[in-house]
Amino acid sequence: MTEPAQLSAPPPPASSESPLSGLTRQQRLEYLRRRIAAVPARGETAARDAAGAGDVVERVLPVPGPLAALLPRGGLTRGSVVSVSGATSLLLGLLAAVTEAGGHAAVIGHPKLGVLAATEMGAQLRRLAFVPDPGPDPVEVAAVLLDGMDLVVLGLGGISVPPSRARAVVARARSRQSTLVVTGGHWGGAEVRLEARVRGYDGVGRGVDGGRGRLCSVRLSVRAQGRAFQPRTARLDVRSSCGRVEWVPEAVELIPEAVAR
Repeated sequence: MTEPAQLSAPPPPASSESPLSGLTRQQRLEYLRRRIAAVPARGETAARDAAGAGDVVERVLPVPGPLAALLPRGGLTRGSVVSVSGATSLLLGLLAAVTEAGGHAAVIGHPKLGVLAATEMGAQLRRLAFVPDPGPDPVEVAAVLLDGMDLVVLGLGGISVPPSRARAVVARARSRQSTLVVTGGHWGGAEVRLEARVRGYDGVGRGVDGGRGRLCSVRLSVRAQGRAFQPRTARLDVRSSCGRVEWVPEAVELIPEAVAR
């Protein structure tokens, strides 16, 4: 089931070309390295934040509140690879949590990502970089961006990354203490896998309109599984309230090993 348009922003105008369009592979990498060099050192932005945003130099990147109970350390471990699938609200929530806490994030290969929905969750656009068209080698682009970002989201576009290539990128993420989130393809060996499924909607189809109305919330089921912990599922609402999209928990449960298989 796909999510309705009300929770995602429209794609950028067709007339706005990616700065990487038309460049050779070497030119793309040089361009990205220059941009990375201009990013403030990790934690500098957070230290200057008068609102007292979270400490992004910790070993764990923050996640939306109700999702913390799913993860052994209450967030995404730096230097790890996380596979994310299903409803895009989950991906947007991760970006919002990291950038709102003062971290920097990059999104590769997601030209239709709902930026408006991310900002309504608290994402800081000045700390987000977008590469909607990474060219024929998105994995290489991700490897470069790991040098200067706290979180890198890589849309694989359905490809399967060979184990040897994946190990090299994982080693880079660990050495840079960046977290890589992969979507839309196969990446063997991810430490954590998160899957979000839509369970229903609230606010649509009430009253005399019969199927029309303003969407108030999306009910999600988010499942987490990893190498070092038992599978867990959280049921929650992604709810619009006073111009802000909030994550409201319903329940968290452990899944018995026999059922998880």
